[in-house]
Amino acid sequence: MGRGGPLAGPVGVAAVILDPDDLPEGLDDSKALSGVRRDALRPLIFAKALSVSIVFASAEQIDTYNIRGAALRAMARAVGALSLQPDLALIDGRDVPDGLICPARPIIGGDALSMSIAAASIIAKTTRDALMRNLARDFPQYGFANHVGYATAAHRRALALAGPCPYHRRSFRLAEEAV
Repeated sequence: MGRGGPLAGPVGVAAVILDPDDLPEGLDDSKALSGVRRDALRPLIFAKALSVSIVFASAEQIDTYNIRGAALRAMARAVGALSLQPDLALIDGRDVPDGLICPARPIIGGDALSMSIAAASIIAKTTRDALMRNLARDFPQYGFANHVGYATAAHRRALALAGPCPYHRRSFRLAEEAV
């Protein structure tokens, strides 16, 4: 993906309640799956899940709250947006977001340990990647279709030539990253 996190685009967060009697086959840590496999699992997760919600934290929110703070706020919104209220939210990471509608348990490395977290991670990643590919039509100069906003050398070069667009995160050292 290139070094560091994305320079552009939102952070995507999903919450998924799976049916324990009808689990999608092939769920795994989204980072361990190819893009093709994640894309193939996406409709299967939607078809078999009891409830799915997807929330984005904008580049502006990331700049305001930092990436961790924006992601935690988005997690609380994602859980709250589920059509079913969960008894317990399993949270990938070490922190439990404020404002959850139910008790929660943090799980470090949760996308490799929990099928629900893995499903949520796959939904969040594939949805964000699709959003960035759509943004590529309006901002072709950045190559979002290829790197989906990550700090690749090509993206940094494009940023140096064109400057940031409204979807670039201003809190990153864009000028230094662009060289």
